[in-house]
Amino acid sequence: MPAGVITTGSHPKAIWPGVHDFWGQVYNAYEKEYPDLYDQEDSEKAYEDDVQITGFGLAPIKPQGQALTYDSEVQGPVSRYTHIAYALGYIVTYEEKRFNLYEQISMRRAKANAFSMNQTIENVAAFLYNNAFVTTYFTTGDGLALISTVHTNTTGGTYSNELSPSADLSEAGLEDVGIQVMATETDRGLIFATMMQSLHVPRQEWFNANRILKSVLQSDTVSNNINVLKATNALPKGIKLNHFFTNASYWFVRTNCPNGMTMFWVEKPDLDQDNDFDTKNAKASSYMMFSVGCTDPKSIFASQ
Repeated sequence: MPAGVITTGSHPKAIWPGVHDFWGQVYNAYEKEYPDLYDQEDSEKAYEDDVQITGFGLAPIKPQGQALTYDSEVQGPVSRYTHIAYALGYIVTYEEKRFNLYEQISMRRAKANAFSMNQTIENVAAFLYNNAFVTTYFTTGDGLALISTVHTNTTGGTYSNELSPSADLSEAGLEDVGIQVMATETDRGLIFATMMQSLHVPRQEWFNANRILKSVLQSDTVSNNINVLKATNALPKGIKLNHFFTNASYWFVRTNCPNGMTMFWVEKPDLDQDNDFDTKNAKASSYMMFSVGCTDPKSIFASQ
């Protein structure tokens, strides 16, 4: 019998009466969390390229009677999103369907398949965050880790989207990130309107994050000062808990910088079913294709 085929021997209790219930096939799922991590777009291509074009610098003084200065644009790095297909299915023999006395087992299989597909999406989406400080699995257009203190500008110089020195999640740490975000510059050194939008934390920091952001007064202090993060609505999209973050010390802030963390969908998961004529086996499968990445690292700041 081919691997992965569900037969009467896969769960022999299902062909005998008297079983109260079967468990472990399906569990409750969290609400989808990956949409908080990426801006989602559709794609009809095998891959998508995002190409940087630098803007202009500051205008120099024009001396009287002399020609004005002309600036130019430069093409920067290319960020490529290569879509990857994921698929999962199962086969049930005719005999298993014929003699299985418990309809709930058959009905739960499609849910179990969907649960696995959704878990795959969440794990892939969180993977870039879980490996944000290393170049082992993903690099941005400049060849560096997603989070780095030395991201390179096309026209020269470097910039950082990492809190330095690193700090645990705290009110002071968030304020420092906010100050860093507001100082973000274009490739040509011009300050543009960039603000913090959302805080992304693992489960270990969920309660701490709520104390920091939702207290009326400063948290964990005897001072009577207001909580400026709350009072100024410094993170208008709030706290985003992700159960698939694997490092308890990593925390992230997404900004409103465009062309940032992006997910391209080619095909979203669906369930297809068919029957094999020769064996009379029933087949079901799910397929999806997507990619995740980051075009402009200024869209995300973090500390570890």
